[in-house]
Amino acid sequence: MDLQREQGLRVPAKAAFSNWRLFPDPRKGEYLWAPFGPGCYDLRERDTGRLVLFGSGGNVCERMASLLPAPFGTGTRKNAAKREYVLRNLGRIEYRTLACADRKAAKQAEVALSAGDYLFKT
Repeated sequence: MDLQREQGLRVPAKAAFSNWRLFPDPRKGEYLWAPFGPGCYDLRERDTGRLVLFGSGGNVCERMASLLPAPFGTGTRKNAAKREYVLRNLGRIEYRTLACADRKAAKQAEVALSAGDYLFKT
């Protein structure tokens, strides 16, 4: 799915979503590849293509690190069901990221993502 085309997502000419990558398993020492600045993330099930969740943040890497429960994840997300779902499905969840110029652009991109049929809407 190309949200930039299908949903009219406007990003700077040189900006684009990364390729889809398998979500890393911290129990195996795998790495998360994500921007340290503002942007968005998008997760889906690898085998079915089902959209799982999306979000934005001022530091995408830090924000995505909170998608797993303790002791694997960081932060104070209060949605335990979302965190447990990602952990239970490691190995079949993939993600892509979009670096943005600032938080305002990241929020605009997040609004475009919200039009998708996601398992978790926020």
